Amino acid sequence: MKIKVFTTGGSIDKIYSTRESNFVVDEPQVAGIFQQANVVFEYEVAPLFRKDSLELSESDRWMITQKVRAAQERYILITHGTDTMIATALELLGIPDKVIVLTGAMQPAAFKYSDAAFNVGSAVVALQTLPEGVYVVMNGKVFDPRFARKNLEMDRFEGAS
Repeated sequence: MKIKVFTTGGSIDKIYSTRESNFVVDEPQVAGIFQQANVVFEYEVAPLFRKDSLELSESDRWMITQKVRAAQERYILITHGTDTMIATALELLGIPDKVIVLTGAMQPAAFKYSDAAFNVGSAVVALQTLPEGVYVVMNGKVFDPRFARKNLEMDRFEGAS
């Protein structure tokens, strides 16, 4: 099993820039998470963007969709900012013959207390066990993007009716 990882930026990849006195999207963190976890599966990381998800445009989502469609791999992991993760997942619905999981983090992977490694690990397990389709994996749960939302007050994802 080989996993193709597309990175788009978001909080998972943010660091604090002393130059800008602000948080900025930096290099993708997912390869470092895999290295620390000593994973035994094959993967390839393909950075697409280094953007906060609120900065992703419809043309960016179109490009993500085209890259996923063109990927040789069946298993696709997309690291993404949490604010518009659901919108991107909805754009990917209908791509056949692939298991596509989007995940991210509420706190940057570089932080001591971050959900990044847990979410990435959960996403990898989801990729290996779910049937083809598009999923959001956050906070220890698998969500159908058509029935999920980010709860800003609770700082987590949840099912939506």
